[in-house]
Order: sequence, then C-alpha cells, then structure tokens
Amino acid sequence: MTQLLLWMIMAYGISNILVYGSIFNGPRNKINEWAKNVDSIGYDFWVFLADMLKCMMCTPTWVGFFFGIFLYSPVHELLGVSLWVSWFFDGMLASGSVWAINSIIEWFETNRPKI
Repeated sequence: MTQLLLWMIMAYGISNILVYGSIFNGPRNKINEWAKNVDSIGYDFWVFLADMLKCMMCTPTWVGFFFGIFLYSPVHELLGVSLWVSWFFDGMLASGSVWAINSIIEWFETNRPKI
C-alpha cells in the first residue's frame, strides 16, 4: 500500500513539474512555438505534445505509462494483470490519482483564508 501511495505522489510530482514547473518553461515554449508552425517537421507530434503539457489529466497518463514500464507497475503487482495490460491501466491510475490530488490542492488554493 505504501508503494502505491508513493507511486501516486511521484506521478503527481513529475506531472506537476512538467505542466507548471518553471524549469521547463524553455522547453515548453519551444514546443509551443513548433506546434504553431504548420511547416515544422513533425507538426502533429508537436501539437499533441503542446496540448498534453497543458493538461494535468493528460500528462500523468503518459507519466503512468512510463512509470509502469520502467519503474514499477502497481496494477500488475496488486491485481496480477499481465504486464501489457497493466501498463495501460497504470496510465489510467496515474491520471485519476494525479487529477484527484491536483483538484484537492487547487481547492485549497482558491479557498484559503484571506489574511
């Protein structure tokens, strides 16, 4: 259970850094620039990547896929699903858990007391 919770928090952390982190402003700006240029090589890929990096539900899906493949697959370990199938559900688990964590944090940010 601790591994599952840690996995979700790590997925949130990485997704939060990718979507909002100032350290990735340069790469995000470059990707957005390429996504606006119809003549750029791989235009559709850049549009997909630019849209994904704006979304706290989309980015963790891919983070979950990569975590499941390269780090640890909680769906495979906890439910005994085959690896190929579990990687897909790892993405869904990451997306849902990160969305829930992010929603709670955003609620506290908008409803904090005014001092």
